Amino acid sequence: MKKMNTLGWIALVLLIIGGLNWGLVGFFGFDLVAAILGTMSLLSKIVYSLVGLSSLVVIYYAAMGDKK
Repeated sequence: MKKMNTLGWIALVLLIIGGLNWGLVGFFGFDLVAAILGTMSLLSKIVYSLVGLSSLVVIYYAAMGDKK
């Protein structure tokens, strides 16, 4: 298994943040990103968008596996 590059690590960290945030939403009805950055503020939209893009990066890396 190859080492993750910087993009892979950033994507992984963002997915962990997103997963924890969705866990808080699901269990407690509390959106931490919205609480910190404001409900659908520009910054919160950027965070949500980056988490979504990170999922695409991780899907790509998962699909590529050891092919690289």
